[in-house]
Amino acid sequence: MAERGTKQVNQKPLADFKVGVDNVIFSVDTQQNRVLVLLVMRHDEPFLDSWSLPGTLVRNGESLEDAAHRILAEKIRVNNLYLEQLYTFGGPGRDPRELPESFGVRYLSVSYFALVRFEEAQLIAEGVSGIAWYPIHQLPELAFDHHQILEYGYRRLRNKLEYSPVAFDVLPEVFTLSDLYQLYTTVLGENFSDYSNFRARLLKLGFLADTGLKVSRGAGRPASLYRFDPEAFAPLKDKPLVFI
Repeated sequence: MAERGTKQVNQKPLADFKVGVDNVIFSVDTQQNRVLVLLVMRHDEPFLDSWSLPGTLVRNGESLEDAAHRILAEKIRVNNLYLEQLYTFGGPGRDPRELPESFGVRYLSVSYFALVRFEEAQLIAEGVSGIAWYPIHQLPELAFDHHQILEYGYRRLRNKLEYSPVAFDVLPEVFTLSDLYQLYTTVLGENFSDYSNFRARLLKLGFLADTGLKVSRGAGRPASLYRFDPEAFAPLKDKPLVFI
């Protein structure tokens, strides 16, 4: 019986795939203490007039990463960003255009995770209606399986902040420790660490270089400006939970 079942599985025709790229583009609005994700409204079926992650089908001769960068360039203008491949979503039936009974075209989504500075990210609206930043906890219904992709990306964002220097890819070149702490509390919540412990741990690790410059904000004492030192961080890059 086992041999018959194996033979039947092997006789199924090979799937014909189309490959798309979907970007989970996050920004951190530290002024209002919220994490945002960029959504666009679909102008074609399936899911006409539904919100979705920015995405595209991969063109001939185009790499996956080039397609991800093309999506970014078509939707926002930004100088500082972090981008990495997230995961491949390819379950049968994830796209209504698939016809499982006829073994038609399947649609894969290779997702990418991006983090940009909210203050500097400019949305490109020329010829485009329906593009907006949405708070991560106030999302509309999304097309396809984009809720699942987004949730996966949000978990990655939180994990990356805990063990990697991803925050420094979107902070200004020089920043205060308060700026850095505000970014972390916005994403991870205020209970992840108190400021004094956060400050002491980071300075002890030795990959923040004091520029010798200070900035005044409000009535408090001037705050020191720091710069991330990637060479000093290199010995720590494979160690878990560096920032906690």
